[in-house]
Amino acid sequence: MAAVAGVAADGGGPTGRAGGDAGRVGGVAGRPIRLVVVDDDPLVRAGLRILMGGSPDIEVVAEAGDGAEAVARALAGRDPDIRMPRVDGLIATQRIRCRPSPPQVIVLTTFDADEYVLEALRGGASGFLLKDTPPRDIIAAVRTVAAGAAILSPAVIRRLIDHVADPLAGPRRARARQRLTALTGREHEVALALGRGLSNAEIGAELGMSVPTAKGHVSRLLSKLDLNNRVQVALLVHDAELPD
Repeated sequence: MAAVAGVAADGGGPTGRAGGDAGRVGGVAGRPIRLVVVDDDPLVRAGLRILMGGSPDIEVVAEAGDGAEAVARALAGRDPDIRMPRVDGLIATQRIRCRPSPPQVIVLTTFDADEYVLEALRGGASGFLLKDTPPRDIIAAVRTVAAGAAILSPAVIRRLIDHVADPLAGPRRARARQRLTALTGREHEVALALGRGLSNAEIGAELGMSVPTAKGHVSRLLSKLDLNNRVQVALLVHDAELPD
C-alpha cells in the first residue's frame, strides 16, 4: 500500500535524493509546516502522525483515508495509497496540484513501478519516497519540499534514468522538444539548469543573474509549459534529451 502527504507551509530548489514552492523550514515568521497525512491504513496514518508530531516545526492538521478525502482535506486546510478506494493517489495528486496555489504533495509508497513513479511526478508530486525510507529522512523530505525543493528516493532516480533509455523515447523526445520551443532563449537556459537539478541561487550564479530574476524565469516557464513544479520541468528536459 502507499501513502501521500500534502505539504503546505505558511511562507525553488534542486531535485534531491531522498531528500515546488510551499515555504521554508519552519514556515514564515515561525509558523509551522502544515501537513495532511493520507493512507487507507489507520496504523500507517497513526505512525506518520506520531513521527511528524515529534518535530516542532511540523503540524499535522488533518488525516484522510482515501484519495477523495485527501483532496477535500488538503484543499480545505489551506497525501493516499496509489491504489486507495474511491479516488486513487495519482488522481488525488493531480486534483490537488491543478488548483491555484496548491499545497505540495509527497508520495510515500511501496510501489516503485515505472508507471506509478512517472504518473505521480507528472501529476505534480514534488517527492516520491519508498516506505523503507528511514524516519529521519521522511521528516527531512517534508522540510525539503516545504522549502520549495523536490526529493526522490535513490531507487526512483534509477527508474528515471532507465525511463530515458526506453523504446518509446523517440516520440516522447519529439513531443518534449516541441513544447520547449515556447520558451525564450533565456528561459530555455533556465529549463536546462532545472533539468540538472540546480537551485535558483545556482542558476543565478551560473547564468549571471540575480536570484529574484532566476525565480521570475522559473515562474514564467512553468506558466508557459503549463507545469506545476520544477520536477516536471526536469522530466520534460530529460525527455527532450537536450545537450547541456
